[in-house]
Amino acid sequence: MRKIALFGTSADPPTAAHQAILQWLSAQYDLVAVWASDNPFKNHQASLQHRMTMLNLLIAEIGEAQIKLYEELSHRRTLITVGKAREIWGKEVEFILVIGSDLVSQISSWYEVEKLLAQVQLLIVPRPGYMIEKDALIRLKSLGGKWAIADLVAPPISSTAYRNNNNKSAITPLVKDYIQREELYL
Repeated sequence: MRKIALFGTSADPPTAAHQAILQWLSAQYDLVAVWASDNPFKNHQASLQHRMTMLNLLIAEIGEAQIKLYEELSHRRTLITVGKAREIWGKEVEFILVIGSDLVSQISSWYEVEKLLAQVQLLIVPRPGYMIEKDALIRLKSLGGKWAIADLVAPPISSTAYRNNNNKSAITPLVKDYIQREELYL
């Protein structure tokens, strides 16, 4: 059965850490479907279209054919995104929803989470500074969730740190050029 990693992000902007995760995923799965979305729990500085464009640049820098941007998957509710993915790839596909360890304790409050967890397996990517709490995993299991923890530790880079400290090493060259050209995050 074909395995597709679903990698949605509200990253504002996407960073070198996102790029490292995508590269790792491309070695593990048949396809990595990527999109930008608006997180209902966050305020975004750059528009969804700018963030989608930056993700596309990040993917272009990787150069792996099985990592592709799918703008049509973008939705504030992950359950809707998974439904759109089913329309594209059908039922004979296993979907792996990639989330950062910062979201593990939050996911139980997501929209119709039990329906979501019935349709995907979670892949939890450890993030520096965000422990994976046993209680949160137990809660996920009680909701019907299945998960694995990636044997990857993302680089200690975040979009927030970039915005707050203007750390240019957090972003990749094409994304940096785009940010400067579009005068984002001033």
